[in-house]
Amino acid sequence: MAIDHIVRAALRHRGNRKQSSAMPPYAPREQRHDGPPGEVPPMSAKDVTAIEALLGYCFIDKSLVELALTHGSFYWPNRPGDTYERLEYLGDGVLTCLMSREVFRTYRTLQPGPLTRLRAANVDTEKLARVAVHRGLHRFLRHKAPKLQDQICFFIEEMRKYPVHSNGLLDPPKVLCDIVESLIGAIYLDSNFDQEEVFRTLADPLIGLETLGKHPVSELFEFCQKTHRGVKFLKDEWDKSLKVQVLIDGEVVGSAIYGPKKEIAQNRAAKDALDKLKDTHGHTQSESASVDVSEALDELDNTQSESASVDVSEALDELDIAGTLN
Repeated sequence: MAIDHIVRAALRHRGNRKQSSAMPPYAPREQRHDGPPGEVPPMSAKDVTAIEALLGYCFIDKSLVELALTHGSFYWPNRPGDTYERLEYLGDGVLTCLMSREVFRTYRTLQPGPLTRLRAANVDTEKLARVAVHRGLHRFLRHKAPKLQDQICFFIEEMRKYPVHSNGLLDPPKVLCDIVESLIGAIYLDSNFDQEEVFRTLADPLIGLETLGKHPVSELFEFCQKTHRGVKFLKDEWDKSLKVQVLIDGEVVGSAIYGPKKEIAQNRAAKDALDKLKDTHGHTQSESASVDVSEALDELDNTQSESASVDVSEALDELDIAGTLN
């Protein structure tokens, strides 16, 4: 009898282990049974439904919705739990692949340089942060970071000044980009790796040649190279005044003040100088926008390989923003 009792107990134990192993592998920690109950509040079914409505996609595994919107700070002061980081990693790779495919398929004769710029514009932080805000996904971000909400609100206010992609004039919180990529990863996983479902839900619309702008610093150097003018940025006093000035042939032409990040101040100062130079030379912004962008991109590729009075590559290294323009 004692042996039979032990065997039955062992079988029950094995059955419990088998049942627990069938639990969805991406379930958030608070929904598991290996942590103290009530450690962190789970996402409500109402919120999950609302997010699905915003995305236009119904998840089979609802736990992926919660996981895709959970920031690491959400568990404070308790022990760390599962966050969106793994889904973000997956979504980043899926998005890059999708955008490579789309720009290649849409622009059949475009060369690799312009194709790379198009892809970069479609996967950059500002583009994805705008998607998060336009869809209202930021309202469901689970976090406890003290300054994060203020940063998001500030970005939304700044978006009103730049209703379309600013090409470096805004400083979007990376977390907004992160949750879009994590949701892309979640949809990709939940849909059994259906790329078309991902593109329809979060990767569309595409920034195309007709809507692709130029980075203001790149465009300023190109403009001055063509008109044989020298360019210099004054940024030594930024730590005190938060101002960056642009000198054209030794004369202050543009300036901008931006406290959170020097790079944004530089970009806005370049834009200010560029607008004034174009106005002086009779080139309005609307006329500049009407130029065929594909030709401009090809031309930029050619001019960067030619010798000029200003060494553009050295100037970009000095500004510490070469990575932004790649």
